[in-house]
Amino acid sequence: MELIKTVNLETIINKATLQELDTLMQWRMEVLHHVFAIPEDADMASLEIANRKYYEKQLPIGGHIACLVRQCGEIVGCGGICIYNEMPSPDNPSGQCAYLMNIYCREAYRHQKVGRKIVSWLIEQADRLGITKIYLETSKDGKRLYTSMNFEDMADMIKLIRK
Repeated sequence: MELIKTVNLETIINKATLQELDTLMQWRMEVLHHVFAIPEDADMASLEIANRKYYEKQLPIGGHIACLVRQCGEIVGCGGICIYNEMPSPDNPSGQCAYLMNIYCREAYRHQKVGRKIVSWLIEQADRLGITKIYLETSKDGKRLYTSMNFEDMADMIKLIRK
C-alpha cells in the first residue's frame, strides 16, 4: 500500500509592481476569460489595452493594489483592490472604499485556501489605509468563501442595465 503524504506548500503573496505589468496583464486576461466565459479566440485587444492603461495609471498612485500569489516559485493566483473615494456618510465617515476584484486562482490550486489568503491579504491592505468599507461582486462558486469571511449580501443595491 502506497502512503500519500500531504505537503503543506508555502503560499507567498507579493504586491505587484509596474515592473510586473506583463505578468499582471496575462493574469487579468485569464481572469476575464474565466469569469465572463469568453472564448479563448475572442478579440480582446481593446479590452487588454484599456486594462493595461488602468494598471499604468492606478498602480503608481495607489488607486489599485494588485498581488500575485506563488507556491514553489510558480504563480498560482492573483487579486486586487480598487481604492476610491465616495462622499462621506454615517456608515463610511472617511469616504474611502475598497472594491475587491480579480480574485482568482487556477483550478489545480482551488480548495486549498489560496483564495482565502488572497482576500485576507487584500483586506489587510485596506486596513493599513484605514478603509472600512470593503465590498466585492462574487460568482456562485466564490460566495461561500466570502460569506465565511463575514461578507454579507448588500440589500437595496440595484444596477442599471443599458439596452
